[in-house]
Amino acid sequence: MDSDDERDPVFAISDDLVAVPSYKAAATSALDFGGLLTKPLTLHEDLKEGCGGQLWPAGMVLGTYLLRLHREKLRGKTIVELGAGGGLVGLAVALGCPLDHPLYITDQAPLLSLMEKNIALNNLEGRVKPAILDWGCPVPPEVPAQPDIILAADCVYFEPAFPLLQKTLVDMIGDNTVVYFCFKRRRRADVQFMKVAKKLFKVETIGDDPDAETYRRENIQLCTLRKKQAHVQ
Repeated sequence: MDSDDERDPVFAISDDLVAVPSYKAAATSALDFGGLLTKPLTLHEDLKEGCGGQLWPAGMVLGTYLLRLHREKLRGKTIVELGAGGGLVGLAVALGCPLDHPLYITDQAPLLSLMEKNIALNNLEGRVKPAILDWGCPVPPEVPAQPDIILAADCVYFEPAFPLLQKTLVDMIGDNTVVYFCFKRRRRADVQFMKVAKKLFKVETIGDDPDAETYRRENIQLCTLRKKQAHVQ
């Protein structure tokens, strides 16, 4: 049976039974991603402007994967993080990878101050640029329109926003863009999101992560999205 099929017993539960996450009080912590960062990332979490201000498991999975296996591969790439919240993944990449261009972390306006705070806490001004990017709207001029790399962690959580996120991905995925997409499947609607994504993009499960068996038990999926290439007649 296809693990993305809504008939999978893992997902055959009522949406009403999905546990509500336990929200943290505002706090600042240090994260070294299992020793992959020599200088730990200082991350301030604050949920007063929404759940995006909290650290979520898929962000840790994606950040760890990139730091472990893609440090040098990100050199010379233009990189944009979508739905960054406090900027966990983008800031970790900026701290641990030899980048040649500024990395952009983006989210809605209420989270801009949190992104700016975390950039300052890690002395990454100039290397990381915060920006407002509302899904479904035109990409702002200060953000690369079709970057080489898009990072997206735990962006699949609010069903009414799914079509907006899909539109933004369609707009931003160019011929050479790779999206590193990581999320925790919590509801049947999340499975439907991926079914639509597979119609829009070339979706491939990442198979070279040594931690995959562990996080898959938690229903966390890590994959890449690319533009589908037109078939030559």
